[in-house]
Amino acid sequence: MTTPQPQAAHPAAPQSAPQAAPHTAPGYWPGTAPAGGAPGPVGYVSPIPVRKATLMDAIAAEWTKIRSVRSTVWTLGVMVAIVVGVGLLIAMAVDSAGSTMNGTTPLAAGFFSLMLGMICVITLGVLTISTEYGTGMIRTTLTACPDRVRVLAAKAIVFFVLAFVVTLVSTLVVGMADVALLDDQTEFAAGGSEWLKTTIGTSLFVGLLGLVSLGVGTLLRHSAGAITVMLGVVLLPLVVGMFMATESLMKVREALFEYSIPMMLSVFYGASGNESNASLTGWDPLWVMALAAAVVLGGAFASLLKRDA
Repeated sequence: MTTPQPQAAHPAAPQSAPQAAPHTAPGYWPGTAPAGGAPGPVGYVSPIPVRKATLMDAIAAEWTKIRSVRSTVWTLGVMVAIVVGVGLLIAMAVDSAGSTMNGTTPLAAGFFSLMLGMICVITLGVLTISTEYGTGMIRTTLTACPDRVRVLAAKAIVFFVLAFVVTLVSTLVVGMADVALLDDQTEFAAGGSEWLKTTIGTSLFVGLLGLVSLGVGTLLRHSAGAITVMLGVVLLPLVVGMFMATESLMKVREALFEYSIPMMLSVFYGASGNESNASLTGWDPLWVMALAAAVVLGGAFASLLKRDA
């Protein structure tokens, strides 16, 4: 009886190369084929299409950052509460007292609340970039986007649009309440030009003031220092002008008063046909603030390009 001979093991069948996906070189998994099909060691090539980054990509990144931090919610939330809340309180107080607002429109009651609320925009403008310097996050930002001009431009665009929209909504709400409560207690009715100046005009003015604070924050790179400087810019001209009572300093005093931030903001709340002989009337404060924002942001761009992060 013969013992069955063990059969020799069959050699392993050669394994076939992985099935190539559409538009993939045969024998390679997606993303592993050498670039251009050139021979050589196989390196990983991302299957995700690569394109050049644009300003819109930087804007999307900055929008994600500014809406996801607590400082944005708190500062803008406090601003809306101040502008709307204080504005309504002033309107109700004037209405209940039966006071007559001579030489003004009902919209003038919103001036004081907006003057307080714009401090929040100044604070947020500084924090938009100074916090990144404080935490070192600016290095990560500039590593992800080495184009520093694009980074600061994206921050400026996102911040300006956000400040403009929030201010516009707040001034519209306050304006409608002021007209409803004080329309019969003012000398002038609120026409289209008054509405345009006290909503669009003031929103552009506050947004540009916020850009000035963004530029100062970029130059100083310190939150407390930049906020202090901006508060000085807003309040110091009025304080210094109060002590210039001599005749020789009268022109300097008038210039400090006229070009101070609160006085320029008050120009938007003047009634048409009732403007004083001041050199700033109508939309002039907006052009002054636009020039200031351009100068400060120009210095901020130069500083960001020349200084290390």
